[in-house]
Amino acid sequence: VFRQVFSGTNIDESAWQELEDTLIMADLGASAAAGVVDRLKSAVKKSGAVSAQDLVALAKRELTEFVDGGYDRSLKTNRHDDRPAVVLTVGVNGTGKTTTTGKLARMLSAQDKDVLLGAADTFRAAAVDQLKLWGENVGVPVVAKDMNSDPSAVAFDAVTKGVAIGADVVIIDTAGRLHNKVNLMNELTKIKRVMQKVVEDAPHEVLLVLDGSTGQN
Repeated sequence: VFRQVFSGTNIDESAWQELEDTLIMADLGASAAAGVVDRLKSAVKKSGAVSAQDLVALAKRELTEFVDGGYDRSLKTNRHDDRPAVVLTVGVNGTGKTTTTGKLARMLSAQDKDVLLGAADTFRAAAVDQLKLWGENVGVPVVAKDMNSDPSAVAFDAVTKGVAIGADVVIIDTAGRLHNKVNLMNELTKIKRVMQKVVEDAPHEVLLVLDGSTGQN
């Protein structure tokens, strides 16, 4: 979209409007889309850039600064003295939590970290088998129980085993849930409380997994 808008020799108001409309349709949100366009307009005016290549580079830089926020984006996956780092993956249904958990395990294993997975999504059919397959492919152990088992019990066993075997990282995969489902949110609270019986400051990282269709929601 940006390359299309910036491909001509002149960026007129209709081009900016097309860009704003496209951002809104991509679920960026009306106010955010207007803010991005205003920021780019100002940057283009100040820089005097005219070539499509320079304009795209300018848009990339401005958008990176727009979403950066100065946050520390590093993952807390370093071992804490005699305890493993504990990571919890959460999110709504169908966003790819289990896949993300598997990919994260592969990435950390490639960094020579000893990883242990906990299959605490005991609600979705085949979720445990999916994580076990990831474990086999990546070469990391998986702690699991039968379907419909108490997920907090899985989390407790996984963290306990992680401490026992000297794992660097324990990643707990959880079932999909909406924020307005009180009983399911309370289940996450229970998982956290139970894990803290083993590692008092667990989890050290909570990853909210989103996909491209989640958008402003």
